[in-house]
Amino acid sequence: MSQQALHNAKEMVAREKLEFGIDETAPRWWYENNPYKSRLIDAIQAAFPDGERYFISSVRPFRDQITDPVLKEEVKTFIRQEGQHGIVHSRYNQLLRDRGLDVDAITGFIKWIDSFHTKNFSKEYNLALTCAFEHFTAMLAETFFEKKETMAGADPNFRAMLAWHAVEEMEHKAVAYDVMQKVAKVGYFKRNAAMVHVILFLTYLSLRFTNTLLKGDGFSFGQRMWMTVKCQWWLYGPKGIISSRFGSLFSYFKPGFHPWQQAAIHNYDAWLQTYERTGDPIAAGDALYRAAY
Repeated sequence: MSQQALHNAKEMVAREKLEFGIDETAPRWWYENNPYKSRLIDAIQAAFPDGERYFISSVRPFRDQITDPVLKEEVKTFIRQEGQHGIVHSRYNQLLRDRGLDVDAITGFIKWIDSFHTKNFSKEYNLALTCAFEHFTAMLAETFFEKKETMAGADPNFRAMLAWHAVEEMEHKAVAYDVMQKVAKVGYFKRNAAMVHVILFLTYLSLRFTNTLLKGDGFSFGQRMWMTVKCQWWLYGPKGIISSRFGSLFSYFKPGFHPWQQAAIHNYDAWLQTYERTGDPIAAGDALYRAAY
């Protein structure tokens, strides 16, 4: 299937005012009842609200230069989708705060680093960083929902929240990239430098702030270090959730790369059809999970 056909198959929709039933009754460690795995994902998602605002602010300087009406409409929907992601993940961050976890250490760091990037790098490089982040999050969306075993031990409501976010990441994964290529005219080397920057940053973020959240759970330094070591196999072993996606990740460095060279996961339509029929994001998340390999 051509890039354009793949693009047309995934219509972008900004879905608003979604509820996932995640409240104080939710399990503390929602992923396989595993503290490290749960807090690793929590640490990454805690960065989403401010991260999404940064993505929006990186695309906005180029909006007035867009002449393609299709891309202009896609940017508008991209901004709405990212705004909704920020709202939902902010609510979850508040639950983590209520449970005594230092989420503000993460959000404060993200605010600082986003401000640093904005003040010290060109608007073209900030857009390139956004494109690299978008590629990484779209890859994670596929990582967690392509195979049923990956999310088999996840709480259904948390799984549904991440499924909705994953679906929309797959829908808009090329929007910022098209702005970067067609409008900002960012070259090959700057694009790839931004991806190296993002890989190093996310590695640092996940290690540092997973430890921060686990400390809030009451685990000792020794316990936290042992959990970190033990879970590296889950991340980077032969079938690790990150290492198994290295091909997808590093394809970004190929000359001529475009996000739509990689199709959305096969079960995307299961989520879409269920949500369109029911309007229930939890049922849609369950459908995405059940349709996985």
